[in-house]
Amino acid sequence: MSERQRIDLHTHTIYSDGALLPSELLRRAAVKGHCALAITDHADASNLDELIARLLRLRQEQRDDFGVHLLVGLELTHVGPASIAGLARRAKLLGADLVVVHGETIVEPVAPGTNRAAIASPDVDLLAHPGFLTLEEARQATERGCLIELTSRKGHSLTNGHVARVCIEAGAAMVVDTDTHDPSDLIDFAFAQRVAAAAGLNAAQVEAATVVNPQALLERVLTAPSRRQHA
Repeated sequence: MSERQRIDLHTHTIYSDGALLPSELLRRAAVKGHCALAITDHADASNLDELIARLLRLRQEQRDDFGVHLLVGLELTHVGPASIAGLARRAKLLGADLVVVHGETIVEPVAPGTNRAAIASPDVDLLAHPGFLTLEEARQATERGCLIELTSRKGHSLTNGHVARVCIEAGAAMVVDTDTHDPSDLIDFAFAQRVAAAAGLNAAQVEAATVVNPQALLERVLTAPSRRQHA
């Protein structure tokens, strides 16, 4: 695994509102220079089990097709704050490598308290596009080790600068993701670094958000006993 390869922890397929089958998304990511891709289709209690089962089956039956590590994930989306912890726990028990929560972006009517509930849940790995993340929330993310997303996604990215400033002050770990829905949304490693720099990160912080932090999560996933059980 090259240190300069892209790792994207937030993408979507036709199984929610994306444009591509998982296989095509993985192939396009490989060509774009990725070493790992998390497929994180929108989920709630109605489809969580099915999404995870589909991706586990894909990973088992097409393991060597893509040259990219497939991380089995989902994005809890517009789920009430009180339901986040229980659904995240269920996803992990079913074999999910990664649980993302759709944060309080300024361009959608996400329920207040979603950011806080996501950060508090031990089974949530990443808070996506958190909008006006508070300093207190960022400090809690630091304490628990919850990753905070900087995004290249139109609309959601409007608060990247605010999110970066708060996370830097709190010492929270950031990652750069795309929230890909269409093949044109995928970005290469160089552009991911530009997204981080545009949010106000210095060179060391850019490196952390595009290399160190996503690689640490990937290595944790690949060595987890639960992954071997669901291989």
